[in-house]
Amino acid sequence: MGMTLVEKMLARASGKTSVKPGDIVLPDPELVIVHDGYVESAYKQLSDIGYRRVTNPERVVFVTDHQVIYTTPAGIMQGRANRRIAAEWRVGHFYDAGQGGHGHLFPIETGLVRPGMFLFAYDMHCTNFGAIGACAMRVGPNVVSVLATGTTWTVVPHTLRILLQGTPSPGVHPRDVGFWLANQLTSGNLGVEFDYRVVEFGGSYSDRLPLAGRVALCNTLTEIGVLNILFPPMSPQGLPRDASWMESDADAQFEHTLTLDISRLAPQVALPGAPDRAVRVDDTLGIAIDHAYLGSCGSGMYEDLEAAAQVLAGHRVAPNVRLIVVPGTVETAKRMAREGLTQQFLDAGAILLPPGCGPCAGGAGGPLGPGETSISTAATNGPGRMGAKDALCYLGSPLTVAASAIAGRIADPRQAQLAPAL
Repeated sequence: MGMTLVEKMLARASGKTSVKPGDIVLPDPELVIVHDGYVESAYKQLSDIGYRRVTNPERVVFVTDHQVIYTTPAGIMQGRANRRIAAEWRVGHFYDAGQGGHGHLFPIETGLVRPGMFLFAYDMHCTNFGAIGACAMRVGPNVVSVLATGTTWTVVPHTLRILLQGTPSPGVHPRDVGFWLANQLTSGNLGVEFDYRVVEFGGSYSDRLPLAGRVALCNTLTEIGVLNILFPPMSPQGLPRDASWMESDADAQFEHTLTLDISRLAPQVALPGAPDRAVRVDDTLGIAIDHAYLGSCGSGMYEDLEAAAQVLAGHRVAPNVRLIVVPGTVETAKRMAREGLTQQFLDAGAILLPPGCGPCAGGAGGPLGPGETSISTAATNGPGRMGAKDALCYLGSPLTVAASAIAGRIADPRQAQLAPAL
């Protein structure tokens, strides 16, 4: 019997010839990624039980993306502690503020994470790495066990295969597909289990998606409880296929296979509370906004920001709206400057922040005040996600967010004229 992509990855990482759903394995990760907000806590926990070093420090990655600009004394102290810990533990890959950007994006861009790799990570949005056919499993606070011992027990998951077919209409972005699909899964409309499953994408629409589109789909489903999302392998650096690249076998046993046509899908807006609370943009038209945000690990790649800039072209942000733009990576910020996007956003009245999480990290830069309303491309939209707990956070695609920033209210990106041109 053949194996699915995730089964192959776990088998190889665990030194086994084959595995099946339900098996318990101890995979050996090629990298262990910890973001800046958890480094000091992990250090304290290990120090309290006598650990003075970590296993395989050359594989450990510290990324600085939540507190990129220190807005509080606590942030300054956190950055100082992380630098000290990285040196003490002899961490192999330490990316300080300004040195990489978002930890779920720049490792793909730089080739630190490559097709076929298996890794553990603290943060759940490490599912982004499935966009290139790498498998990163979120272990949360249990990352201290991985740092101490080199691994942690893992249950081999079932795989749900989703074949996306068709061509969506103009104005529909992969984030829209992700919001709609998350809603269809959690509402029970598709009649399948998804909790602790790996979603593996295929089909004509998925096959055509560039890297940024793949990342958008990997990111948007994360919040509903799937374990991981995977695409067939690809290399952003144009590297040729090698022995590390894997795909599901032709006779692999998927728990379910769904074929979905997205040809008639409309732009979606996720209502405050969760990304799967998706409705057609038509149901939210006219809701006044105070704040708009482009970026995050779901929509912070150059192509996402370029698409938003095309909507903004020749217009200005509404007078009552703060539009925050956060490039996902340092390289994306450089390319924006080179190719004129930075100037275009500034001319439109946007506020640019340094690469990283931006407001999505609990409002660390450009937060929401009490009673304010935002539409953004953030990874999620629970209460207090970007500041005040009573603020309302809607989610949309980069196209919808840009259109709404111009209009001063939630707007349909398919509209030709949103505001008077400059």
